[in-house]
Amino acid sequence: MPETDNRRWDAVLRRDRAADGTFVTGVLTTGIYCRPSCAARHPKRENVRFFADGAAARAAGLRPCLRCKPDEMARDAEGLAKAIALIERAETPPTLEEIADEAGYAPHHFHRLFRKRTGVTPAAYARAVRAKRMEAALKDNERVTDAIYDAGFSGPGRFYEEAEQRLGMAPSAWRRGGGGETVRWASAGTSFGPVVVAATERGICRLTFGGIEQLRQDFPHATIEPGGAGMADLVAQAVAVVEEPGRAHDLPLDVRGTAFQEAIWRELSQVPAGESVSYAALAARVGRPGATRAAGTACGANPVPLLIPCHRARRSDGSAGGYALGLEMKARILAREAPDTQRGLFD
Repeated sequence: MPETDNRRWDAVLRRDRAADGTFVTGVLTTGIYCRPSCAARHPKRENVRFFADGAAARAAGLRPCLRCKPDEMARDAEGLAKAIALIERAETPPTLEEIADEAGYAPHHFHRLFRKRTGVTPAAYARAVRAKRMEAALKDNERVTDAIYDAGFSGPGRFYEEAEQRLGMAPSAWRRGGGGETVRWASAGTSFGPVVVAATERGICRLTFGGIEQLRQDFPHATIEPGGAGMADLVAQAVAVVEEPGRAHDLPLDVRGTAFQEAIWRELSQVPAGESVSYAALAARVGRPGATRAAGTACGANPVPLLIPCHRARRSDGSAGGYALGLEMKARILAREAPDTQRGLFD
């Protein structure tokens, strides 16, 4: 525990927003507790105690800081969790008013809160949830017409409109496991080893150091073919990000996951180079404060590592956690991205 508290204190000194929601800082001399990122003057270390949440701090006789309002984050996370649960269990997408009422907020305020914390609007999140139902229904039904109603659509028109936007292929092709889609690839050398960049017409769908065989495993029913000179610029830009992991980019991506996974990937993309975020904080930011393990799994499922910087995710105690490309690769990437700030991260 002392080592864990040292890491927490380091987060307080850095005013690390990534730590908000993972613990609160209690100051015994003033009788208040704060978020780790609170902008107030830092107290003396000997006067500080750490608590799991505001309830634990209040049980110890402390009161919330009026400046950083630590309990608002917990209330927001609880409201988001209720809203997301409503969206995911509803047979048809609920209205903004219904979602906000479930969360306990005014609609206009909740719309801003939801977008800030998840990266998407409530309507976009609901569409993503229904899209996953649609994908499952297409796999489970021989007839697309049956899948339309099983997924909760009122008729074919809306179904096909959303299917084309979401899947990037005909619904019948998706039901066949992606049959009929073309994935083009090209390889290039990097200082981390040979990399394969694969793309559909919509954007990069895989970045892998596992070679062409990895693509065939990922896309067993797609047509996989060399991209040739037409992919040269796309590959060059991707390699530039691999060689300089802190580089900002606007490469087109065609990545698909569950609504939760995609929310985690969006949040990862907002983490600045040289900084890190815990799995617990990621889960809290997307409205699932109890889904720490699922956040780690979402990071591991990232199909385009480095382009979506899952290497910036870590455990709450500051240790490295896992990485799909291996911890040695994670350490090398972080050291290159920000050698000063990341030194000793894995000690």
